[in-house]
Amino acid sequence: MFPAGRSGAGPRSIVVKRRRRPGRVPTRVSSRRRGEITVMWLARHRGRLIFLLFLAVGARSDTHAQTTDLRIDSLIDQAAARLAIMQTPGSGPRVDLTLEDAIARALERNLDLAVQRLNPLVFDLSLAQQLSFYGPTLTSNISNSSRTNPSSTQLDGGEAKLAVVVSTLTDPPTLLDWLPWNHTYGGNYNVNFSNNRSASTNAFSSFNPSYRSSVQTSYTQPLLRGFKIDGTRQQIQVTRINRDIADIDLRQTITNTVSSVRNAYWDLLYATGTLAVQQQALDLAEALIRDNEARVEIGTLAPIDVVQARSEAAARRQSLAQAEQVLATAELALKQLIVRGTDDDYWMSTLNPVDQPTLSVPPIDLAEAIRAALADRTDLARSRRQLDINEVNISAMRNNTLPAVDLIGTYQLQGQGGTRFLRSGLGGSVTTEIPGGISDAFNQLFDAKFPVWTVQLNVSYPLGQSAADAALARAQLQTQQVQAQLRQLNLQVATEVTNAVVQIEAIARRIDAAIAARELAQEQLDAEQSRFEAGLTTNFFVVQAQRDLSTAQDTELRAILDQQKALVELDRVQRTSLSNAGISIIQ
Repeated sequence: MFPAGRSGAGPRSIVVKRRRRPGRVPTRVSSRRRGEITVMWLARHRGRLIFLLFLAVGARSDTHAQTTDLRIDSLIDQAAARLAIMQTPGSGPRVDLTLEDAIARALERNLDLAVQRLNPLVFDLSLAQQLSFYGPTLTSNISNSSRTNPSSTQLDGGEAKLAVVVSTLTDPPTLLDWLPWNHTYGGNYNVNFSNNRSASTNAFSSFNPSYRSSVQTSYTQPLLRGFKIDGTRQQIQVTRINRDIADIDLRQTITNTVSSVRNAYWDLLYATGTLAVQQQALDLAEALIRDNEARVEIGTLAPIDVVQARSEAAARRQSLAQAEQVLATAELALKQLIVRGTDDDYWMSTLNPVDQPTLSVPPIDLAEAIRAALADRTDLARSRRQLDINEVNISAMRNNTLPAVDLIGTYQLQGQGGTRFLRSGLGGSVTTEIPGGISDAFNQLFDAKFPVWTVQLNVSYPLGQSAADAALARAQLQTQQVQAQLRQLNLQVATEVTNAVVQIEAIARRIDAAIAARELAQEQLDAEQSRFEAGLTTNFFVVQAQRDLSTAQDTELRAILDQQKALVELDRVQRTSLSNAGISIIQ
């Protein structure tokens, strides 16, 4: 409002000068009388003024409207050309897809799961490789040698030369896995069998050729270091735990994949709904254009209102193009999770999500949700198994600080056979020749006529600070770190579950408010359109009501999507996505 007393506070005053009659004294017109005269003049000429003003504005508006119409038509043609060359969200056949089918296809075809399923098999082969250390080992050495030595004394058994031909057959098997306590107490044994045939020109030889056979068994038992654990058993235990961790990682990958599929499915459904909302907004804008053009033709509306409606329609086309882009991106994200490759039928199809979200949410017991999460979370299970690995390493390092005390026992049987020569005195001529062979050596061997046994105790202990002590101290510190991380992870799990429950409750209130806002926006639009048809409002308020309705519809869709994602997140932080999806993992 303007200030009082200013000339702009009201309509401009018009002074009417009347011709004075001769001989008449002019009278002074009061301000009140001038106002009455002004009002009467405006009332008398109001129709003429409005007609002149309309002609002036109309002429200018027609020229401006023609230019604007050409510009808008050009922009619309350019936008249509761009949209024509854009790739549509799906160019193949339309496929109706339920959430259950999407999850089933992901479990069957997802490439991340295909990679993760191989990890347990890799650890199985690693474990088999380490257990092969305890398998029996058979070694054999066959050699044939000839040696000629000069004779220096009569005791050498020859005058000019001594020729000895030796043939040796050795077959010592080593068996480490046939005793049941090897894996527990670290003992190992060795069995060797050897057979030797020797021929010589020595004059003192009593057997020529001579056969020697022997069987030797030795057993080594660690008493301190290496009794409960050693390097091999440590690796085996760690590999078995890593095998369990691989199973845990597989369950975690399955859980995350199911959650990702559910989120991608709802994203696609939201993008589909958003596209429908933007299409509806464009339809309303185009309907307003047609209505305004009809009103301009009959002269009840200014051409500038058509320009405004066309501008709004152009903005709606831009929003529709963005919605199509979002839909294509959401569809591609879901396809990446449920197809095996680009040759999959679903890759070239247009996915149509048919499941609709339910707005009703069952009551959530926060304490029970936290308990379930602490019991079933795969990251907690993985940390616990990692703590078990640290305990195994500490046990091995503590064992390495002990003295090495090994008890070794050896028992040997031997036999000798061959053609035996009886001589007349030392180095004399042969008086009697007793035939024989390798069977004589075997008979003596099996009769245990010449046993040999030994028992020994080996002790070794490093003096001063050893590397094992430092490694043990470091491993203990690392275990304390893992324990602290596990406690921190427990707190993080409880926080995530609580936050997920809070989000679900808050989103439920958002949905109620969004539904009410959308209904009110629809009523407001209907009212504005009715008033516009009656000439009681302007084109601007109708456009604004259309925008408000589109925004309210999108807000409602977003709230519903957020609720579904919050439910998915609650299942994920509890690791209950598999059970909720009806999935069971068979070990």
